[in-house]
Amino acid sequence: MMTKPTDLIRLGKSEIWITPIGLGTWSWGDRLFWSYGISHSIQDVKDAFEASIMAGINFIDTAEIYGFGGSEKLLYELLKTTDRELIIASKLFPYPWRLSTKSLIRGLKGTLKRLGVESLDLYMMHWPLPPISVEKWTASLVRAREEGLIKHIGVSNYSLSQMRRVQEVLSKHKLDLAASQIHYSLLHHPPEKNSLIQACHEDQVAVVAYSPLAQGLLTGKYTPESSLPKGMMRLGNRSVIKRIQPLIVLMRQIGERAGGKTPAQVAINWASKKGTVPIVGAKNRRQAEENLGSIGWSLTDDDVHDLEIASSDIKLAFPMEKLARS
Repeated sequence: MMTKPTDLIRLGKSEIWITPIGLGTWSWGDRLFWSYGISHSIQDVKDAFEASIMAGINFIDTAEIYGFGGSEKLLYELLKTTDRELIIASKLFPYPWRLSTKSLIRGLKGTLKRLGVESLDLYMMHWPLPPISVEKWTASLVRAREEGLIKHIGVSNYSLSQMRRVQEVLSKHKLDLAASQIHYSLLHHPPEKNSLIQACHEDQVAVVAYSPLAQGLLTGKYTPESSLPKGMMRLGNRSVIKRIQPLIVLMRQIGERAGGKTPAQVAINWASKKGTVPIVGAKNRRQAEENLGSIGWSLTDDDVHDLEIASSDIKLAFPMEKLARS
Protein backbone atom coordinates (compact mmCIF):
# COMPACT_ATOMS: atom_id res chain seq x y z
CA MET A 1 0.00 0.00 0.00
CA MET A 2 1.33 3.43 -0.97
CA THR A 3 1.99 5.94 1.78
CA LYS A 4 1.09 9.57 1.42
CA PRO A 5 4.18 11.81 1.25
CA THR A 6 4.30 14.15 4.22
CA ASP A 7 7.34 16.29 3.40
CA LEU A 8 6.44 19.21 1.17
CA ILE A 9 8.73 21.57 -0.72
CA ARG A 10 8.12 25.27 -1.08
CA LEU A 11 7.72 26.51 -4.64
CA GLY A 12 10.35 29.23 -4.61
CA LYS A 13 9.36 32.05 -2.26
CA SER A 14 5.66 31.52 -2.94
CA GLU A 15 2.91 30.40 -0.59
CA ILE A 16 2.62 27.14 -2.53
CA TRP A 17 3.95 23.85 -1.16
CA ILE A 18 4.42 20.85 -3.42
CA THR A 19 5.23 17.18 -3.02
CA PRO A 20 8.83 15.90 -3.43
CA ILE A 21 8.04 14.62 -6.91
CA GLY A 22 5.57 15.83 -9.50
CA LEU A 23 3.51 14.03 -12.11
CA GLY A 24 4.56 14.71 -15.69
CA THR A 25 1.93 14.52 -18.43
CA TRP A 26 3.90 14.80 -21.67
CA SER A 27 2.82 11.34 -22.80
CA TRP A 28 -0.87 11.99 -22.10
CA GLY A 29 -2.71 12.48 -25.37
CA ASP A 30 0.56 12.72 -27.31
CA ARG A 31 0.48 10.39 -30.32
CA LEU A 32 3.40 11.90 -32.23
CA PHE A 33 6.14 11.52 -29.63
CA TRP A 34 4.77 9.00 -27.12
CA SER A 35 2.38 6.83 -29.17
CA TYR A 36 -0.70 7.61 -27.08
CA GLY A 37 -3.48 5.31 -28.20
CA ILE A 38 -0.98 2.58 -29.09
CA SER A 39 1.34 2.11 -26.12
CA HIS A 40 -1.18 3.42 -23.58
CA SER A 41 -4.87 4.28 -23.47
CA ILE A 42 -7.08 6.82 -21.76
CA GLN A 43 -7.83 4.22 -19.09
CA ASP A 44 -4.09 3.78 -18.49
CA VAL A 45 -3.75 7.54 -18.04
CA LYS A 46 -6.69 7.61 -15.63
CA ASP A 47 -5.10 4.81 -13.60
CA ALA A 48 -1.76 6.65 -13.46
CA PHE A 49 -3.50 9.83 -12.30
CA GLU A 50 -5.54 8.02 -9.67
CA ALA A 51 -2.54 6.16 -8.23
CA SER A 52 -0.52 9.36 -8.01
CA ILE A 53 -3.24 11.51 -6.46
CA MET A 54 -4.33 8.83 -3.98
CA ALA A 55 -0.71 8.61 -2.80
CA GLY A 56 -0.76 12.34 -2.11
CA ILE A 57 1.08 13.79 -5.13
CA ASN A 58 -0.20 17.34 -5.57
CA PHE A 59 2.03 18.82 -8.30
CA ILE A 60 1.13 18.19 -11.95
CA ASP A 61 3.09 19.54 -14.90
CA THR A 62 1.72 19.93 -18.42
CA ALA A 63 2.18 22.19 -21.46
CA GLU A 64 0.18 23.35 -24.44
CA ILE A 65 2.55 21.58 -26.83
CA TYR A 66 2.07 18.18 -25.18
CA GLY A 67 -0.17 16.41 -27.65
CA PHE A 68 -0.88 19.88 -29.10
CA GLY A 69 -3.33 20.56 -26.28
CA GLY A 70 -4.24 16.90 -25.80
CA SER A 71 -2.48 16.62 -22.45
CA GLU A 72 -4.28 19.65 -21.03
CA LYS A 73 -7.65 18.37 -22.28
CA LEU A 74 -7.10 14.98 -20.68
CA LEU A 75 -6.02 16.61 -17.45
CA TYR A 76 -9.24 18.65 -17.43
CA GLU A 77 -11.29 15.46 -17.52
CA LEU A 78 -9.21 13.94 -14.73
CA LEU A 79 -9.40 17.01 -12.50
CA LYS A 80 -13.17 16.59 -12.48
CA THR A 81 -12.76 13.20 -10.80
CA THR A 82 -11.12 14.52 -7.63
CA ASP A 83 -11.80 17.19 -5.05
CA ARG A 84 -8.19 17.27 -3.88
CA GLU A 85 -6.35 20.56 -4.08
CA LEU A 86 -3.74 20.22 -6.82
CA ILE A 87 -1.00 22.54 -8.01
CA ILE A 88 -1.08 22.80 -11.80
CA ALA A 89 1.79 24.09 -13.92
CA SER A 90 1.75 24.63 -17.67
CA LYS A 91 4.01 26.18 -20.28
CA LEU A 92 3.78 28.36 -23.39
CA PHE A 93 5.79 27.25 -26.42
CA PRO A 94 7.30 30.16 -28.39
CA TYR A 95 6.38 28.94 -31.87
CA PRO A 96 8.21 30.81 -34.66
CA TRP A 97 4.93 32.32 -35.81
CA ARG A 98 4.33 33.91 -32.42
CA LEU A 99 5.83 37.23 -33.46
CA SER A 100 4.08 39.33 -30.84
CA THR A 101 4.14 39.14 -27.07
CA LYS A 102 0.33 39.50 -27.20
CA SER A 103 0.31 35.87 -28.28
CA LEU A 104 1.24 34.86 -24.74
CA ILE A 105 -2.11 36.00 -23.34
CA ARG A 106 -3.94 34.28 -26.21
CA GLY A 107 -1.97 31.07 -25.65
CA LEU A 108 -2.50 31.24 -21.91
CA LYS A 109 -6.25 31.70 -22.31
CA GLY A 110 -6.29 28.62 -24.54
CA THR A 111 -4.54 26.64 -21.82
CA LEU A 112 -6.95 27.90 -19.14
CA LYS A 113 -9.91 26.90 -21.31
CA ARG A 114 -8.53 23.42 -21.97
CA LEU A 115 -7.82 22.91 -18.27
CA GLY A 116 -11.13 24.41 -17.17
CA VAL A 117 -9.53 26.78 -14.65
CA GLU A 118 -9.55 30.55 -14.23
CA SER A 119 -5.93 30.87 -13.12
CA LEU A 120 -2.77 28.77 -13.16
CA ASP A 121 -0.61 28.21 -10.08
CA LEU A 122 2.57 28.28 -12.18
CA TYR A 123 3.07 29.35 -15.80
CA MET A 124 6.39 29.04 -17.59
CA MET A 125 7.97 29.96 -20.88
CA HIS A 126 8.84 26.57 -22.35
CA TRP A 127 11.99 27.58 -24.23
CA PRO A 128 13.95 30.84 -24.67
CA LEU A 129 13.76 30.69 -28.46
CA PRO A 130 14.04 33.64 -30.87
CA PRO A 131 12.86 35.94 -32.33
CA ILE A 132 11.19 37.50 -29.25
CA SER A 133 13.63 38.34 -26.47
CA VAL A 134 13.67 36.88 -22.98
CA GLU A 135 12.85 40.33 -21.59
CA LYS A 136 9.75 40.81 -23.73
CA TRP A 137 8.33 37.39 -22.92
CA THR A 138 8.93 38.05 -19.23
CA ALA A 139 7.07 41.38 -19.46
CA SER A 140 4.11 39.47 -20.92
CA LEU A 141 4.23 36.98 -18.05
CA VAL A 142 4.10 39.91 -15.64
CA ARG A 143 1.09 41.26 -17.50
CA ALA A 144 -0.64 37.88 -17.25
CA ARG A 145 -0.07 37.89 -13.50
CA GLU A 146 -1.41 41.42 -13.17
CA GLU A 147 -4.56 40.28 -14.98
CA GLY A 148 -4.98 37.44 -12.48
CA LEU A 149 -4.50 34.72 -15.09
CA ILE A 150 -1.48 33.21 -13.33
CA LYS A 151 -0.23 33.20 -9.75
CA HIS A 152 3.47 32.58 -10.20
CA ILE A 153 6.05 32.86 -12.99
CA GLY A 154 8.61 30.28 -14.06
CA VAL A 155 10.96 29.42 -16.90
CA SER A 156 11.89 26.17 -18.60
CA ASN A 157 15.13 25.29 -20.39
CA TYR A 158 16.71 28.67 -19.62
CA SER A 159 20.44 29.02 -19.06
CA LEU A 160 21.80 30.80 -16.00
CA SER A 161 22.39 34.02 -17.92
CA GLN A 162 18.89 33.89 -19.43
CA MET A 163 17.38 33.26 -16.00
CA ARG A 164 19.25 36.28 -14.63
CA ARG A 165 17.71 38.44 -17.37
CA VAL A 166 14.26 37.21 -16.38
CA GLN A 167 14.93 37.98 -12.73
CA GLU A 168 16.06 41.48 -13.62
CA VAL A 169 12.74 42.20 -15.35
CA LEU A 170 10.75 40.66 -12.50
CA SER A 171 12.66 42.65 -9.86
CA LYS A 172 11.46 45.89 -11.46
CA HIS A 173 7.93 44.75 -10.67
CA LYS A 174 8.92 43.48 -7.19
CA LEU A 175 8.28 39.89 -8.25
CA ASP A 176 10.28 36.72 -7.74
CA LEU A 177 10.93 33.88 -10.14
CA ALA A 178 9.16 30.88 -8.62
CA ALA A 179 10.69 28.02 -10.59
CA SER A 180 13.25 27.02 -13.16
CA GLN A 181 12.47 23.79 -14.98
CA ILE A 182 15.54 22.00 -16.29
CA HIS A 183 16.48 18.84 -18.14
CA TYR A 184 18.31 16.90 -15.45
CA SER A 185 19.23 13.27 -14.85
CA LEU A 186 22.20 11.03 -14.19
CA LEU A 187 22.77 11.09 -17.94
CA HIS A 188 22.43 14.85 -18.25
CA HIS A 189 23.63 17.25 -15.59
CA PRO A 190 25.07 20.38 -17.25
CA PRO A 191 22.76 22.59 -15.07
CA GLU A 192 24.84 21.44 -12.11
CA LYS A 193 28.18 21.96 -13.78
CA ASN A 194 27.29 25.43 -15.08
CA SER A 195 26.11 26.60 -11.63
CA LEU A 196 22.44 26.99 -12.60
CA ILE A 197 21.19 24.75 -9.79
CA GLN A 198 23.43 26.43 -7.23
CA ALA A 199 22.17 29.86 -8.31
CA CYS A 200 18.56 28.71 -8.01
CA HIS A 201 19.15 27.44 -4.49
CA GLU A 202 20.84 30.68 -3.49
CA ASP A 203 17.95 32.74 -4.90
CA GLN A 204 15.25 30.42 -3.53
CA VAL A 205 14.04 29.46 -6.99
CA ALA A 206 12.52 25.97 -7.08
CA VAL A 207 14.40 23.62 -9.41
CA VAL A 208 11.99 21.37 -11.28
CA ALA A 209 13.78 18.50 -13.03
CA TYR A 210 12.19 16.90 -16.07
CA SER A 211 13.23 13.62 -17.73
CA PRO A 212 14.93 12.28 -14.56
CA LEU A 213 14.71 8.81 -16.14
CA ALA A 214 16.29 10.00 -19.42
CA GLN A 215 13.10 8.98 -21.24
CA GLY A 216 13.33 5.43 -19.94
CA LEU A 217 17.05 4.76 -20.37
CA LEU A 218 17.60 4.77 -16.60
CA THR A 219 14.82 2.29 -15.85
CA GLY A 220 17.06 -0.63 -16.74
CA LYS A 221 14.53 -2.12 -19.13
CA TYR A 222 16.76 -1.65 -22.18
CA THR A 223 19.73 -3.88 -22.90
CA PRO A 224 22.00 -4.15 -25.97
CA GLU A 225 19.98 -7.24 -26.97
CA SER A 226 16.49 -5.78 -26.42
CA SER A 227 14.33 -3.73 -28.74
CA LEU A 228 15.26 -0.06 -28.92
CA PRO A 229 13.08 2.66 -27.38
CA LYS A 230 10.37 3.74 -29.80
CA GLY A 231 9.09 7.18 -30.73
CA MET A 232 10.46 10.44 -32.06
CA MET A 233 12.04 11.37 -28.74
CA ARG A 234 14.24 8.28 -28.65
CA LEU A 235 17.54 9.11 -26.96
CA GLY A 236 19.11 5.70 -26.96
CA ASN A 237 20.81 3.76 -29.72
CA ARG A 238 22.56 0.45 -29.15
CA SER A 239 25.87 2.20 -28.47
CA VAL A 240 24.36 4.40 -25.74
CA ILE A 241 22.47 1.49 -24.18
CA LYS A 242 25.64 -0.58 -24.11
CA ARG A 243 27.63 2.22 -22.47
CA ILE A 244 25.11 2.74 -19.67
CA GLN A 245 24.96 -0.92 -18.60
CA PRO A 246 27.67 -0.58 -15.90
CA LEU A 247 25.69 2.35 -14.47
CA ILE A 248 22.49 0.26 -14.50
CA VAL A 249 24.28 -2.57 -12.69
CA LEU A 250 25.45 -0.12 -10.02
CA MET A 251 21.92 1.30 -9.69
CA ARG A 252 20.56 -2.20 -9.13
CA GLN A 253 23.18 -2.87 -6.45
CA ILE A 254 22.42 0.41 -4.68
CA GLY A 255 18.71 -0.24 -4.97
CA GLU A 256 19.06 -3.66 -3.35
CA ARG A 257 20.95 -2.12 -0.42
CA ALA A 258 18.18 0.49 -0.09
CA GLY A 259 15.54 -2.18 0.42
CA GLY A 260 14.85 -3.50 -3.03
CA LYS A 261 14.52 -0.26 -4.99
CA THR A 262 14.51 -0.34 -8.79
CA PRO A 263 16.95 1.56 -11.02
CA ALA A 264 14.14 4.00 -11.85
CA GLN A 265 13.53 4.69 -8.16
CA VAL A 266 17.25 5.19 -7.59
CA ALA A 267 17.45 7.64 -10.52
CA ILE A 268 14.50 9.70 -9.28
CA ASN A 269 15.79 9.70 -5.71
CA TRP A 270 19.17 10.90 -6.96
CA ALA A 271 17.49 13.91 -8.59
CA SER A 272 15.65 14.64 -5.33
CA LYS A 273 18.84 14.28 -3.32
CA LYS A 274 20.42 16.94 -5.54
CA GLY A 275 17.82 19.47 -4.41
CA THR A 276 15.38 19.28 -7.31
CA VAL A 277 11.71 18.36 -7.66
CA PRO A 278 11.67 15.57 -10.27
CA ILE A 279 8.74 15.60 -12.67
CA VAL A 280 8.18 11.98 -13.65
CA GLY A 281 5.92 10.79 -16.42
CA ALA A 282 3.59 7.83 -15.99
CA LYS A 283 1.72 6.11 -18.82
CA ASN A 284 -0.08 3.66 -16.53
CA ARG A 285 -0.66 2.62 -12.93
CA ARG A 286 2.41 0.39 -12.76
CA GLN A 287 4.72 3.23 -13.78
CA ALA A 288 3.03 5.64 -11.39
CA GLU A 289 3.39 3.24 -8.47
CA GLU A 290 7.04 2.60 -9.30
CA ASN A 291 7.67 6.35 -9.39
CA LEU A 292 6.05 6.72 -5.97
CA GLY A 293 8.56 4.22 -4.59
CA SER A 294 11.27 6.83 -5.07
CA ILE A 295 10.10 8.89 -2.07
CA GLY A 296 10.23 8.26 1.66
CA TRP A 297 13.88 7.21 1.70
CA SER A 298 17.23 8.68 0.65
CA LEU A 299 20.42 7.63 -1.07
CA THR A 300 23.58 7.97 1.00
CA ASP A 301 26.20 10.54 0.08
CA ASP A 302 28.47 7.68 -0.95
CA ASP A 303 25.75 6.33 -3.24
CA VAL A 304 25.39 9.73 -4.90
CA HIS A 305 29.15 9.99 -5.38
CA ASP A 306 29.41 6.51 -6.89
CA LEU A 307 26.49 7.13 -9.26
CA GLU A 308 28.01 10.36 -10.51
CA ILE A 309 31.41 8.76 -11.08
CA ALA A 310 29.77 5.94 -13.01
CA SER A 311 27.79 8.33 -15.19
CA SER A 312 30.42 11.05 -15.67
CA ASP A 313 31.69 9.82 -19.04
CA ILE A 314 28.26 9.25 -20.61
CA LYS A 315 27.14 12.21 -22.68
CA LEU A 316 23.95 12.49 -24.71
CA ALA A 317 23.35 15.14 -27.37
CA PHE A 318 20.26 17.36 -27.25
CA PRO A 319 20.13 19.65 -30.33
CA MET A 320 17.12 21.62 -29.03
CA GLU A 321 19.13 22.85 -26.06
CA LYS A 322 21.93 24.09 -28.30
CA LEU A 323 19.40 26.06 -30.33
CA ALA A 324 17.99 27.64 -27.17
CA ARG A 325 21.44 28.86 -26.17
CA SER A 326 22.19 30.47 -29.52
